[in-house]
Amino acid sequence: MREHEIYMERCLQLAANGLGMTYPNPIVGSVIVHEGKIIGEGWHRKSGEAHAEVNAVNSVKDKSLLKKATIYVTLEPCSHFGKTPPCCDLIIANEIPNVVVGCVDPNEKVAGKGVAKLLAAGKNVIVGILENKCIELNRRFFTFQNKKRPYVILKWAQSRDGFLGPTAKDDAKPVWLTNSHSRQIVHKWRTQEHAILVGTQTAIDDNPALTARDWFGKNPIRIVLDRSQRIPKENHIFDNQAKTIAFSEAPLNGVETEVVTFDENLAARLCKGLSGRDIQSVIVEGGSRLLQTFIDAGIWDEARVFKSDIVLGDGTKAPVFAQDPLQRHNIFGDELLIFRNYDQHDNL
Repeated sequence: MREHEIYMERCLQLAANGLGMTYPNPIVGSVIVHEGKIIGEGWHRKSGEAHAEVNAVNSVKDKSLLKKATIYVTLEPCSHFGKTPPCCDLIIANEIPNVVVGCVDPNEKVAGKGVAKLLAAGKNVIVGILENKCIELNRRFFTFQNKKRPYVILKWAQSRDGFLGPTAKDDAKPVWLTNSHSRQIVHKWRTQEHAILVGTQTAIDDNPALTARDWFGKNPIRIVLDRSQRIPKENHIFDNQAKTIAFSEAPLNGVETEVVTFDENLAARLCKGLSGRDIQSVIVEGGSRLLQTFIDAGIWDEARVFKSDIVLGDGTKAPVFAQDPLQRHNIFGDELLIFRNYDQHDNL
């Protein structure tokens, strides 16, 4: 069993390379082992392209070894035709006798059908190696499949005395409470998530671009609330640097719009609208009212909170919730607190 865990750890390392690149697909890693030696490995790099198992098989130089090999994969091999052929068929065609799976795919199109197909073909199949780690790595995908909503990450920065920013500003741009290292981390996060969401007042007051300018990777889809069409069309949120979807009570001219009712169920309505567009994860960046809406509804999975040494004395109060941080990190003087809403993950 320990041997299986070693190779599954390698699969997890490979799978992580695809974070932010495979939406709406999960991230998956695979290795192929022959007589105690890795002879092939791969990961899913981009939606519509080859899956991890395909890349692993293609990397094997001597294909004759496959008939006596074991293939490891973090997520159950698919058994249906999508944008690519079923990975189960590939394993069967190459006569790989042993298959070790981290966790079963929650997608109803697979959901045990891949394992069943491999067993019916006479393969030796083991399921559940480092299962919790495999589910944790794909927590966005599992949340989307099981809860029918995106994985919700709340993010904000606050002063030492608990304010998001001053009450009044001279111009429409962000007031930086954190240092450049913390801001770069935020840009890295943006490349890892499917979408990023801000409220109307934040879009007006800060005029944010919401792109990943300080980190290599894909820009997230920008989601903005504009209930009464108050945001100027010349603001960065409506430029061509990344895709933007507005949630409003009526269609906006020249902007892709999701019509939604703004009521006490707004957080749930936003999640329903996003999941209807196959958006698997979203960073909620503000403002305070929008963040508190998700907190009060209990619809959030992670919160990432930066605390700086700056004292504002007055301003917009930071959101509050009764939760102890899971992790604390020092980012060159800024404190980063990581929270997890485990009540939302009992049934992942």
